[in-house]
Amino acid sequence: MPSKNPRRSQTAATAVALTIAGSDSSGGAGAQADLKTFTALGVYGVTAITCIVAETPGKVSRIQAADPEIVREQIELWLKNFPVAGIKTGLLCKAEIVAQVVRSLRKVKERPLVVDPVMVATTGDVLLAPEAIQIYERKLLPLATLITPNLDEASRLLGDSIRDLAAMHRAARALAKKYGTAVLLKGGHLRGRRAIDVLSWGDCTKEYPAALLPGVKTHGTGCTYSAAITAELAKGVELARAIATAKRFVSSAIRSHFAWKSGRGKIFALNPSG
Repeated sequence: MPSKNPRRSQTAATAVALTIAGSDSSGGAGAQADLKTFTALGVYGVTAITCIVAETPGKVSRIQAADPEIVREQIELWLKNFPVAGIKTGLLCKAEIVAQVVRSLRKVKERPLVVDPVMVATTGDVLLAPEAIQIYERKLLPLATLITPNLDEASRLLGDSIRDLAAMHRAARALAKKYGTAVLLKGGHLRGRRAIDVLSWGDCTKEYPAALLPGVKTHGTGCTYSAAITAELAKGVELARAIATAKRFVSSAIRSHFAWKSGRGKIFALNPSG
C-alpha cells in the first residue's frame, strides 16, 4: 500500500481566506498586501477585486471601479466552490459595490468577517462617497465579526475627534455598541512612542501596544493587519489571540521594511516575509 504524501495532506487541510478589496499597483496595500499576508501565515488566499488603484506609496493617482456585478460574481463563485473559512473587506470603492457585497455576505453569516472600513487613505485622500458610507453603517458593519477602523475612520463614524488613549477607549466602546460587533480601533496615528490599538467587545476592552518606528512611512499597514487577523480566524484561532498574532506580524513587517531611493527621497514598503 503506497504511503501518503504528507505535503499533499497538508495542502488539502490549508485554510482558505477571501479578500474583497482593490488592486493596488504598488503592491503594498489592497488585495496584493492581503495575499502576501495570507501566504506568510499559511493560509490560501482568494480575491474579489473591487477596483484598480493606480498609486505609489504616498500618492493615489487614480481609482477605477469594477462593475458591481463582476464583484458579486467573484464573491459568490469563491463561496460556492472553495471552503472559505474567513473573509475580509478592504476598499469597496462605491455605494453600488458595497450593496452587492452586503447581498453576497448575508448568505454566509456563520463565517468570520473582518471589515476594514477603508474610507480615508493614510495620505488623507477620501476613498468613499457619503452614500457608500451610509450603506456601510446600515448594512455591512452589523454583519462583521470585527471592524478595524483607524482614528480618522472612527472619527468619521462617530462624528467626534479622537485625540488620546482615553478617547480611543471611549470611541471603541461606542462603536462596538453602535454596530453590535467587536471593534479594534487602531492608534498608529496618535503621537507618542507606542502604537496602541484598543479592542472592545461585549463588556471587555484590551490594549495591543507596539513600539513606533520613527522615520518609516509605509502604507498598507491597515490592510496587512486586518488580513493577518482574518488569516488567524480562518485557522480557527479565537479573536483576542488572532489580533495579538496579527499585531506582532504587522509590527515585524514594519521593522523589516523595504526602502528604495526615488525622486522624492525614499519609497518604503512593508516586508511581510520579514
